Amino acid sequence: MTRSTGTARLHRALLAPEATRSNALPAGAWWLWALGLATAASRTTNPLLLGLLVGVAGYVVAARRTDAPWARSYGAFLKLGLFVVGVRLVFSVFLGSPIPGTHTVFTLPEVPLPDWAQGVRIGGRVTTEQLVFALYDGAKLATLLICVGAANSLANPARLLKSLPGALYEAGVAVVVAMTFAPNMVADVVRLRTARRLRGRATGGVGAVLQIGLPVLEGALERSVAVAASMDARGYGRTAQVPPAVRLTTNALTLGGLLGVCAGTYGLLAVQGAVYGLPLLLAGLVAALAGLRLGGRRSVRTRYRPDRWGVRAWLVAGSGAVVAAAMIWAGSADPAALRPGVVPLTAPVLPLWPAAAVLAGLLPAVVAPVPPPNSRTSKEQP
Repeated sequence: MTRSTGTARLHRALLAPEATRSNALPAGAWWLWALGLATAASRTTNPLLLGLLVGVAGYVVAARRTDAPWARSYGAFLKLGLFVVGVRLVFSVFLGSPIPGTHTVFTLPEVPLPDWAQGVRIGGRVTTEQLVFALYDGAKLATLLICVGAANSLANPARLLKSLPGALYEAGVAVVVAMTFAPNMVADVVRLRTARRLRGRATGGVGAVLQIGLPVLEGALERSVAVAASMDARGYGRTAQVPPAVRLTTNALTLGGLLGVCAGTYGLLAVQGAVYGLPLLLAGLVAALAGLRLGGRRSVRTRYRPDRWGVRAWLVAGSGAVVAAAMIWAGSADPAALRPGVVPLTAPVLPLWPAAAVLAGLLPAVVAPVPPPNSRTSKEQP
């Protein structure tokens, strides 16, 4: 009896609870998870691994997104990713590629260019190798966009902005305009398509896109600017008076730290910058955290119900970090598996342990709180 009771308690502890205002994951945890997947995608051109990353992100979004307006943006990012792949292929066909190849697909009329344009061509021979290289390159960029779309679908932009450090208050208005533009645009697209459908007008095709494109962009920008204006009217970003030396030190530490983080991240992502990338990244993080801590003295407001980082939030963020770290290490240990060759053309092979590391990104679908069911769909229709 005691053993069964203990097993039941353990089972209830492992199950993800229903999401409420008090236990909802911080938006920063979702963004760290998505950035970890995006970092892993930037280290490989293997289409099998990229497809696995897209599948992991899509499964987590399907399992944990809500019915909020910003949660509908994932489909738009999927379409944007397919568009990026198509554009990359078109550029490779018409503008050529530095990748040599022996398997000619077709030949386009080549436009003669002057001598100063050496290395650039328009038209000419199109090979299978250059098309496959363009497909791999476009798939990598599309996966990066899809990972960002997953973060936009799962993270509440208002809650992410609320946790912005005091040293970055001046950039808060610009941040809210940038982060709410895409969700508002998706919501406006759904609203306008529903209105056109009710009026008996076409909702697909080039003509419909041209007719609703400008109102969608205008409405999304107006709503984002309205949110920023309301924040400014409520005193968001107002700071206390501090000595000039403290203000200059804060700006220097924050700016220098962020530059160090950017340079260190670029070093880790680059092939030849792994030696200086990690020390520069750590130094930038220390300087940025010191600047943010010092800049917090300028804050004159309190936070209502601040987001708390519990065990589940750290597990979600840590799963993305595990995927990124494993892919970075795999890139140095076995680069041929992460970057399949195109000259000569070979079929990509799925490396087992990097694929297993990517599956660690599914952890949020288990530990993150389950969003409550939509009351509008849960009610029985008469």
